[in-house]
Amino acid sequence: MQRNGVCYDVGRTMLGQDWRPDFDPAIVRRELAIIHDDLHCNAVRLQGFDLGRLTTATALAFDAGLEVWFSPEMWDRTPEEMLPYLAEAAARAEGLRRDHPDRIVFSVGSEISLFAQGFLPGTNVLKRLANPKLREILFSGALRAPINAFLATAARTVRAAFGGPLTYASVGFEEVDWGPFDFVGADLYRGDPHYDQYPALLERYTKLGKPLANLEFGCCTFRGADHWGGRGWQIVDWGHRTPRLTADVVYDPGTQAREDAELLRLNDAAGVNATFVFTFVEPGAGLTPRLRRRLARLPFDPDLPRYSLVRSLPEGQHGATYPDLPWEPKESFRSVAEFYATHPPRAP
Repeated sequence: MQRNGVCYDVGRTMLGQDWRPDFDPAIVRRELAIIHDDLHCNAVRLQGFDLGRLTTATALAFDAGLEVWFSPEMWDRTPEEMLPYLAEAAARAEGLRRDHPDRIVFSVGSEISLFAQGFLPGTNVLKRLANPKLREILFSGALRAPINAFLATAARTVRAAFGGPLTYASVGFEEVDWGPFDFVGADLYRGDPHYDQYPALLERYTKLGKPLANLEFGCCTFRGADHWGGRGWQIVDWGHRTPRLTADVVYDPGTQAREDAELLRLNDAAGVNATFVFTFVEPGAGLTPRLRRRLARLPFDPDLPRYSLVRSLPEGQHGATYPDLPWEPKESFRSVAEFYATHPPRAP
């Protein structure tokens, strides 16, 4: 691999909830330095909605010695709403690129069939996922033309202002025309029912003739989460006053640590150019303010449905490893750090 990376959320926004409710540039600077120095990354994928936060975090990532994969995400909006947003994001990214040429890649979107309006029925991603005809629509081929039409327009829009390389974070069922892009991009988790076919999945993308970036992959923190893959977050039903588990599972950071390391090994063996483990920290992913206040009273470990490499601590608490930060590294932090330390980025 040429890029050893991790995803970093500056504030993804879904259903009106900011997944990073508190954005403190001092903490962001510290975390990005840890990502470079202790996790042994040379790249970071910055994800979020607010362009001011993305711009600030990009400058801090450059200071830390990291290459940035700039990933603005406007979820649950129409293509018509997303294009002006991407144009503004491209202008901001170009201002950063001029000072740091060859250190920034722009992603024009993330799994738009699921996270944008206009491709699948439903006003938000949860309703789209709950559609009883979802699989029928996904595998009918009906999404191919509208998705590629939007992506071609999005790429032209971004290139009008941004002079660096482009990618897009696709999902497996999207049949993307990669002509407008410099990197093939995909979110390639492993899980049932195709758990044993992961090497073949990687090969499918590495054969497309452009360098492959695995932009999002990882594992939650419960026993058996490796077989849930990208669906691991669904182990909790948040729709009740007291959220509850949808299956009988137990908290197990060892499963996450082993799976993250194994996925890195498989990606490296397949010749993937860039890997971004999902994700570094999840201080408030998907949680309303009421639920954040009640985490200590949940009937299960609140870190159980998390993909993060660090365990966020209750408000006011700090970790032992990094006493200035409100989290503690998990076993997966150490397994990813060990892999990256012993598999340094290859020269282009």
